[in-house]
Amino acid sequence: MARKLLTGYTTPFGSGAGVPKDQRPPAVKDSAERLSRPFRVPFANKNNNTGSRRLPVRNARTKVKDYKLLDIDEQGDDYGVGEDGEIYRNKKFGALLPRSMLKNELSRNNEETLRRSFTVPFSKKKQEALNDIITRGPPPPLGMKPRVIVPPRALYDPTSEFAIVLYDPTVDSIAHNEETSKKEESEDQENKENIENKEIPVERPSKRRRTHKSLAEILGICKNPEDALAKYPDVPVVIDPKLAKILRPHQVAGVRFLYRCTAGLVDPKAKGCIMADEMGLGKTLQCLTLMWTLLKQSPRGKKTIEKCIIVCPSSLVRNWANEIVKWLGEGVLTPLAIDGKSTKSSDLSGALQQWAVASGRNIVRPVLIISYETLRRNVDKLAGTHVGLMLADEGHRLKNSDSLTFTALNSLRCDRRVILSGTPIQNDLSEYFSLLNFANPGYLGSRNDFRKNFENDILRGRDADATEDEKNKGDKKLTELTQLVSKFIIRRTNDILAQYLPIKYEYVVFVGLSDMQKELYRHFITSPEIKKLLRGVGSQPLKAIGMLKKLCNHPDLLSLPGDIEGSEKYIPEDYIPVSGGHGRNKEVQTWFSGKFSILERFLYKLRVETNDKIVLISNYTQTLDLIEKMCRTKRYGSLRLDGTMNINKRQKLVDRFNDPEGPEFIFLLSSKAGGCGINLIGANRLILIDPDWNPAADQQALARVWRDGQKKDCFIYRFISTGTIEEKIFQRQSMKLSLSSCVVDEKEDVERLFSADNLKQLFEFQPETNCNTHDTYHCKRCSPEKQLEKSPAMLYGDSTTWNHLTHSTLSSNEDILLKNESNFSDVTFAFQYISH
Repeated sequence: MARKLLTGYTTPFGSGAGVPKDQRPPAVKDSAERLSRPFRVPFANKNNNTGSRRLPVRNARTKVKDYKLLDIDEQGDDYGVGEDGEIYRNKKFGALLPRSMLKNELSRNNEETLRRSFTVPFSKKKQEALNDIITRGPPPPLGMKPRVIVPPRALYDPTSEFAIVLYDPTVDSIAHNEETSKKEESEDQENKENIENKEIPVERPSKRRRTHKSLAEILGICKNPEDALAKYPDVPVVIDPKLAKILRPHQVAGVRFLYRCTAGLVDPKAKGCIMADEMGLGKTLQCLTLMWTLLKQSPRGKKTIEKCIIVCPSSLVRNWANEIVKWLGEGVLTPLAIDGKSTKSSDLSGALQQWAVASGRNIVRPVLIISYETLRRNVDKLAGTHVGLMLADEGHRLKNSDSLTFTALNSLRCDRRVILSGTPIQNDLSEYFSLLNFANPGYLGSRNDFRKNFENDILRGRDADATEDEKNKGDKKLTELTQLVSKFIIRRTNDILAQYLPIKYEYVVFVGLSDMQKELYRHFITSPEIKKLLRGVGSQPLKAIGMLKKLCNHPDLLSLPGDIEGSEKYIPEDYIPVSGGHGRNKEVQTWFSGKFSILERFLYKLRVETNDKIVLISNYTQTLDLIEKMCRTKRYGSLRLDGTMNINKRQKLVDRFNDPEGPEFIFLLSSKAGGCGINLIGANRLILIDPDWNPAADQQALARVWRDGQKKDCFIYRFISTGTIEEKIFQRQSMKLSLSSCVVDEKEDVERLFSADNLKQLFEFQPETNCNTHDTYHCKRCSPEKQLEKSPAMLYGDSTTWNHLTHSTLSSNEDILLKNESNFSDVTFAFQYISH
């Protein structure tokens, strides 16, 4: 039974499912037989009368029945009889065929065309190309295909209108190549002289120069593609246009300096440098521009580096990742950000190992952002990995070359090391040497060599009691050191920001102690314990210093009367002591502290008369506790960031405060936890409650609000308790800053104000003075009542050039908060700095 033909669609697979039974196709029962048949091209043949040959039988011949040679014709060919009686087949031509067969000829030609092997359809005009392919021979075996040599070219157009060129091959040259060529020329000259004189036998050079070409060179075969690329000249290195259009002029100069150092154009043996710009000048953006350029370009047209490590404090890891997205765009560069606290140890170890072993095209995250602590603990995971560039943010953490952090970072295989630090000198020149030795190991010799050659003479010359010869020798050594180091350090001050940012008013406010503080302070420094300490018998000087600093902030920071023996008679009756740092009273007793009295009036005036926000910074979390308690009592909206806060929540808290619509106008910040690198441009006022021994810590904290993006005039206040140990700390900071300005800022006219002997007067108390620091200046511009003339120029690091405000002149200054303080007696004196 023949299979029933389908006249309509059934289902997509022809199974007939869902179709009525009378319309379904019959089941296939002879499938094996059908599959065993030979395949034929499915061309339809309109003529059903087919013979045994390929062509169909002519219609006229099918009607013939009585031809004599019909049996021969039925064989399918035309035959004839020759002269010798032999039968032969007649040749056929298409002209004699009937129309029906001419129609079937098209079908036959199509079938033959499909059976024919494929050939490239070249036209006659391209016959020469076909012959070339034929004569070239078979292609080379797999893996032997010659590499395509692509000449190096610049990634961006160096001739465009706003292009910033970091490397111009027509002007710059790689110093290493010049030295190598000069060395070879000098060696050739020496060999020639030796041969002419015949005095010294010429040693056979380690690498002989070939006089004949090799067979590969004769045949034009290049075995090493790098040799083929060597004949092409260098190409310019251009900053990415999307970064070039946002860089300011001083930032362009900074990027050029960074590139010249890391590319070896300054010194091929020393590729490290120090970016020592002051806070707020955009060190992050400059270093990101350098990193992006090295990851994408080089004078040879390919990338200079494959991997980069950014090491920073844990609170800034997320900030660096955000900065990459901010300046380069979303998805352009995906960093691996690890702060060590938000990642499990097992995942962290695997991620670091995977990043370390990745190479070539397997590098999907070329930038590793990691905290100092996490890198120190996991440096073994990165052992042996070649790192192209290392950026050490807040690099003053590397000031101690014996620390584990310094040792861990120094063990990494990295030649290009960039240190970011607004304060490279914090305490002494040894710390400065540690930073230089990390950036360029061995450049200044060992630490003992540096101390013997430079440090001792410079410090001896900077002392106020130095002789004239010691001063001259110190200045000479200082000049020599500056010449060596200036090639690898760039330093710009905040004065550059004057044309981009609003005016900054910075005040050093000298605050008088309250009556209770004065009595307790005088009693403590005259106690037997302090007398023993001054005689060298006591063993806990730091404890005594810490107690005095806390007392200057507020008596509640001490456990009275337990901490100070015999202090019961100096405690007022209305004073309610605290126990364990938590007061039983709900209200903070601000009237027992000069600083808190001023702070209370500041916050009230801000809340009532302005819409400004303020940042309050302290070295003690206990002080922040008191301020937070006062804010709750007054119902002031506040936020707090200290060391107890999770790393992941810190950036969210900062963003919340910077929101102009946010209800909180007070931000409490611990200088140790968040003083470095955090941008708080939502506020335009900042108060540093207490000073730190390290001037770098204070400078970092003071630079949180006057930064890029600030729209309002900024007011910065530093509270110093008059006549106390805090003034001595401030004076010590001035001495360190003068040392920094000599070495880093290269200022020559910094006055020698404080000798080493003055530091022994820490435990003296001068309640009668309005400002002991101003007394030591012997200021010629001031009378006891007021300042008579202004300084010709204000130097930020030298408070002798600032405006000096007595209590009577507070009412005429530019700040409404200090104007109001002229009605009270807590502020005894003030220094004022105006940015521009």
